[in-house]
Amino acid sequence: MSIGDQFRDRWPKDWPLQLVPRAPWTQQRPTYGQAQPAIINAALERSQRRPTGNWYVFAASADVRPGRPLGARVAGVELVAWRDRLGHLTVGPASCPHLGADLATGTVSDGVLFCRWHGLALDGKSCKLGWAALPGYDDGVLAWVRLDDVGGDAPLDVPVIPDRPSGTTLPAVARLVGTCEPQDIIANRLDPWHGGWFHPYSFTRLEVLTTPTEDDDRFVVSVTFRLGRFGVLTIAEFTCPEARTIVMRIVEGEGAGSVVETHATPMGPGPDGRPRVAVIEAVVAHSQRPGFKAALRVGPLVTPLMRYAANRLWRDDLAYAERRYLLRSGG
Repeated sequence: MSIGDQFRDRWPKDWPLQLVPRAPWTQQRPTYGQAQPAIINAALERSQRRPTGNWYVFAASADVRPGRPLGARVAGVELVAWRDRLGHLTVGPASCPHLGADLATGTVSDGVLFCRWHGLALDGKSCKLGWAALPGYDDGVLAWVRLDDVGGDAPLDVPVIPDRPSGTTLPAVARLVGTCEPQDIIANRLDPWHGGWFHPYSFTRLEVLTTPTEDDDRFVVSVTFRLGRFGVLTIAEFTCPEARTIVMRIVEGEGAGSVVETHATPMGPGPDGRPRVAVIEAVVAHSQRPGFKAALRVGPLVTPLMRYAANRLWRDDLAYAERRYLLRSGG
């Protein structure tokens, strides 16, 4: 018996972190037989029928800071967002109604946005020269805008927000841009079988326990999240509450109740004419363990690590989603 095997045998079995044996990547169990396109495509088709209410995530809530405007592009619409004097989210068209200046380059003073070109002041409540604010919503983690002219759904008063863990949480939001469409992002997440092969640095011992049906439209997956030589075994479910969102929720194991929300927001065409999509992923971590309170105290140090992990995964997954778009579009 090797020293590593002896160390592993003596490791406490009730600790959340367990040693993961080293194994060559090629010796994993193949999953192509289980990852049937018909299952993935049927789950995707059902997800695309779910109403969005014309709401789009465009930024992390924390990125819309008091005293400065934030620019964004959603479905070809240029937007500007800022905080009013009470700290409430305000969103509207980014083009100044006077001569078309980019309002995201303006200045916010006492909750009022001033255009840099000629000083037009917008408080987000009154209509000036035809400029009017758009419906916006801040859920405390993400910032949303409702675009009825491009959404195509019946408007909802508030976005479809997934259930999040109650009590104390630690959120982190990552954002990347890919050349594809929202459905390609959702399809990537509706293929959990690729996890151990495509992301061996993050996932191992992945087993799909149940696949979606009309009556129970979710994946249930047993997976070990890797932390170097260690791993955390969990049971997770994947669901689509609306057409541009997919949620992974830990239902058993360490961090039960924690969620990873992946929002796919169309941006419009890029310079090459191909579509761009913003992947905005919110990790809302939760744990009943006493050590979680210590993590909260050093949250500013932990959240960059959470964003790094999400960015690393999505740099790979965007290659998957972009390849899927090319195959669909004949590109």
